[in-house]
Amino acid sequence: MMNKLAEVLDQVQSVAIAGHVNPDGDCVGSCMGLYLYLKENYPDMQTDVYLEKTRDVFAYIKDIQEARTECEADAVYDLLVILDVSSTERIGVAAGLLEHVKNSVCIDHHVTNGGICEMNHIFPEASSSSEVLYHLLEDDKISKDCAEALYTGIIHDTGVFEYSCTSPDTMRTAAKLMEKGVPFTEIIESSFKEKTYIQNQIMGRTLTESIMLLDSRCIVGIVRQKELDFYGIEVKDLDGIVNQLRNTKGVDVAVFLYELSPQTFKVSMRSSKNVDVSRIAAVFGGGGHVRAAGCTMQGQPFDVINSLTLYIEKQLTGVE
Repeated sequence: MMNKLAEVLDQVQSVAIAGHVNPDGDCVGSCMGLYLYLKENYPDMQTDVYLEKTRDVFAYIKDIQEARTECEADAVYDLLVILDVSSTERIGVAAGLLEHVKNSVCIDHHVTNGGICEMNHIFPEASSSSEVLYHLLEDDKISKDCAEALYTGIIHDTGVFEYSCTSPDTMRTAAKLMEKGVPFTEIIESSFKEKTYIQNQIMGRTLTESIMLLDSRCIVGIVRQKELDFYGIEVKDLDGIVNQLRNTKGVDVAVFLYELSPQTFKVSMRSSKNVDVSRIAAVFGGGGHVRAAGCTMQGQPFDVINSLTLYIEKQLTGVE
């Protein structure tokens, strides 16, 4: 554990920053927030950030175009900082760096993270990795640009302060970032709420074709590869569907499957206070949070659903 990030930066001349596969708002916000902070306060340090291609909605974050989408196999850094990554399998384009780096730090908030680096700063009580990171930085050294990135991460992992992971400390942190002058209304509208016409189409189709199970306490939505091809969309366009499923009245658990390849599905789950989906995801090699977790599963969609609902039902009925 650290008190401040500066503790691990002594004598460091080069830093790599990395996030997870399919980077979401918190991953992008924390990675870019740290990247901007280091560039602004440690200008003589070589600093690189590695992220898979990010969604266009994050284009307002300063210097996001500098994020590297590929990593050279022989690249070596004094320090690797991994943000919002719960397991080594989830590291994105910079996964190979972990083998060659001189020192590594993981900054995260996933309850399923058992520690993947030499130093691990993990706070499951925090709303987001961006919130965890904020407390490791010097507030007076956080610029408006850095604050915009961190604020982005917080609003995405809290559903704009709606989810149960939001705490009084989350709100205090957000207030501190707002004091830097971040255009919070624009950030929320453009990066969180706004959807393209195609995104609305696929969401509408998924909701229309969803099914209710377990006495209508579980809702399931499925998107097959042929539907992705039909609409001409990518996985990043599916953001927000599982949360919308979860908003269905009377539902305790929402399950969203999308096909990565034939009979291989990415599973996203959201739950109410009655179900810990991180435990279910862990059974199938995944992870995440108590109320939001995911995994990758093989088989026909209804085989996948049957496997998941077996564990969901046990928690709903209290018979485990």
